[in-house]
Amino acid sequence: MSIQVNRLADPVVRAFVTAVNAHDKDAFNALLAPGATMADDGSDRDVADWTEREIFSCNGHMDVESESDGGRTLLVSYRNDTWGEMRTKWGFTVDDAGKISRFETGQA
Repeated sequence: MSIQVNRLADPVVRAFVTAVNAHDKDAFNALLAPGATMADDGSDRDVADWTEREIFSCNGHMDVESESDGGRTLLVSYRNDTWGEMRTKWGFTVDDAGKISRFETGQA
């Protein structure tokens, strides 16, 4: 059973999931701190390139199964048109300005 997005504890993470599921690049990019970084399965990736390939050009969608760490760690059933559906873990670092300075994802 998934958690409704509007019930996610952390407002920045909630906005991230909302932007991903709406395929809203502008809202997504507005959430990122300048110089934000990310990793996929432990390897650092270029944020713009990765999000275009893995989220926006292939209809990425997050169904949150659970959250921890005050809502900054998510267990997600993630799907896109390239890879299908997989269980993933997402972790977020949010800076003092309320922007995501880093996110990490990978298979759970």
